[in-house]
Amino acid sequence: MDALSRLLENIHLYETKFYYLEGYGEWSYALNTDAANTIVFYLVVEGSCCIEVMGAKRQADMGEIIMISNTHKHLAHSLNNRVALEQADELLLRSGVQTIEINKGAGTISVKLVLIVCDYDKELMRPLLRWLPHILPDQKPFSDENSELLNMGVEILRIESCNERIGKSAMINRMASIILIDCMRTYIEDLPEVTDNWLIALKDPYLAKALAVMHNAPETSWTIHKLAEIAGMSRSSFAERFKQTVGMPPLTYLIDYRLRLAARHLRLQQHSISQISTLVGYASDSTFSQAFKRIYGLSPRSYRQQFRIANPH
Repeated sequence: MDALSRLLENIHLYETKFYYLEGYGEWSYALNTDAANTIVFYLVVEGSCCIEVMGAKRQADMGEIIMISNTHKHLAHSLNNRVALEQADELLLRSGVQTIEINKGAGTISVKLVLIVCDYDKELMRPLLRWLPHILPDQKPFSDENSELLNMGVEILRIESCNERIGKSAMINRMASIILIDCMRTYIEDLPEVTDNWLIALKDPYLAKALAVMHNAPETSWTIHKLAEIAGMSRSSFAERFKQTVGMPPLTYLIDYRLRLAARHLRLQQHSISQISTLVGYASDSTFSQAFKRIYGLSPRSYRQQFRIANPH
């Protein structure tokens, strides 16, 4: 299995909420989804719109989708209006899945959108999302060979969003996850050969092999020598190439991934702390606890208890 597949294997979007939006005339609104672990998708059903996030701007036309990857405050507007006429946060909270009308009374409907808001496990996705642009696709449009699957996903998403069928939320959840993966891999495939974005390592013919095995078997006692052997490089060349590309030494990266994976297991509360310690490659519970506390500031037990209190159900 390739490195990106391994990286994304435990990543799923959940708690999907979807809204129908209709903009009238020269419409606009600001939206803050009020969550740091949220990904937002816009599907343009009719018309065109612009989305602006942290200085980045992207136009989308009918049949296209925009993904807001790593921030939760943005401005949506018609092509000629950038002044926020409404704050949409409360409208979404009140609406459920009903249609939200923006600037009604200012003319005819100029756009129809489906807004999809998904939660994700921020610890596992942090290394990916922090290096993605705020808006994907980051250029318009994707090349033809990369857009076919995305277009199919958008069409399925449009059909599901516009019809009431049992299992609708589950379908939208899964389609959003598929579209997330397709947007991410297309972005990575299109990265220039010279870049400071560590995601380029996922398509590096040498480093990708090492990343794949680390994510496939994080419990293994990997050494620089063994990883270099898998990558097909000398030990020194591999260590230098990995550090320059990823921004940290290979074993530092492995420890970071192990602890992020451990945090996920602790939140899921399906294994004992001793079992989690073994799953992520620590020889003893005390060594695991010390390593976890250095990163998260809490012991594994306290971290799990804190999460249980914050999420009693």
